[in-house]
Amino acid sequence: MSSRRRVVGIVAAAIVLVLVAAVVAVYWWQRPLLLTGTGYAAHNACAVTEVAGRADPASDLPPNPLVPYLRESGEAGDPTSATVLGVLARQQAWYTEGFGCTLAGERPDLGEATAIEGGANPYTDAPAPAADADLEAAIALAFGDDLDADAAAALGTRGLVVLKDGELVGERYADGFEASTPQLGWSMSKSVTDLMVGVLAKQGVVSLDDDHLRPEWTDGRADITVEQLLRMTSGLEWDETYDLGTPITRMLYLEPDMGSYVASLPLESTPGTVQEYSSGSTTLLCSVLAGRTGLGANLPRDTLLGPLGLTSAVFEPDAAGTPVCSSYLWASPRDWAAIGQFALQGGEWDGEQLLPDDWMARSLTVEPVEETDDAGYGMAWRVNRLPDGSLRWPTLPEDAFSANGHDGQEIIVVPSAGVVVARLGFTPEVDEEPTVVGVVEAAIAG
Repeated sequence: MSSRRRVVGIVAAAIVLVLVAAVVAVYWWQRPLLLTGTGYAAHNACAVTEVAGRADPASDLPPNPLVPYLRESGEAGDPTSATVLGVLARQQAWYTEGFGCTLAGERPDLGEATAIEGGANPYTDAPAPAADADLEAAIALAFGDDLDADAAAALGTRGLVVLKDGELVGERYADGFEASTPQLGWSMSKSVTDLMVGVLAKQGVVSLDDDHLRPEWTDGRADITVEQLLRMTSGLEWDETYDLGTPITRMLYLEPDMGSYVASLPLESTPGTVQEYSSGSTTLLCSVLAGRTGLGANLPRDTLLGPLGLTSAVFEPDAAGTPVCSSYLWASPRDWAAIGQFALQGGEWDGEQLLPDDWMARSLTVEPVEETDDAGYGMAWRVNRLPDGSLRWPTLPEDAFSANGHDGQEIIVVPSAGVVVARLGFTPEVDEEPTVVGVVEAAIAG
């Protein structure tokens, strides 16, 4: 009997070992996907609390499929951590004053953030405006005042600012948000990157025709130019699908040096021939510029945010010190509107021309390509007149253009009418743009 028990015990132990080995194998197979989820959660929790000063990260940014299994923790001065079930796939986000939150295994050495003074920005301390009745009504529709509570929540507008002829003429904020609350622009950061490149071009630091951007590019990638990275025509392999395991989520949540990761990808088309929307292209470009200028994480602050006096603005870097120029600019709606006003003015600010005279005209020119997944995309801005001659916004003047970001972030600029409308929010399920266009129409008519 004892030997039978011994045999049964051995078999049971073997089964347990096999099961444990199987679980461990599955974990390591799925670990990159789990790290993507915990990286998102750690960065989200850190940035929403430390940058935006908000208390509920879970409701402030798009949902994470791992939320039921995630555990987050962090005290002041410590990293914000996220794990699966409290023990697995730990990721940490570190807060640095002026630079926001960075995913890294240990605190990144980003240096000291360049101070930004607000004197150059006329909107920072401007008094709250009294909008005219028609504009006020259009703003109310943009916040869903005509909708029931659930529909208004789905519309999700959190901040809206209207400028006309350089003056603040309308604004409103959702409960819990203020004029000074930084909000994440997601891909509106790309349009800001175009302006940063313009500043450097005006200074003679960079040219749109520059190529041979990475020393390891000794093949066809050496032909990729600065302009092609801005226009998304680099030809580098990419998939912008926001899902576990795709290049965009791997770049944002798994790679400590995002620029090097994107630079390692092969060509899938000849540079300049195919337009494929790619957050990787923009972040790669900022990696090149951060190194070329020696500014590192201060690249946005020294080139654009500081000169415009955007005191609320925080452009978060990766662990290598590269600003994540595709996605991670936080700023108040007033500061986002100031960016639109700077573009409307063709790069003139506080009496100084910061961009080349023709920069915005070139940025808003759509170059012909063999294929595109984003018709009407210029150099990181979207234009109203599409290549087929139709208008993106038929009710707006032909010269209107926009910066756009994930889940309903938008700045619409209409130079001929002197109008800028900046809209921030969380709108993953409905089309918010008609309400924003309605505000633009009211501002033009007012």
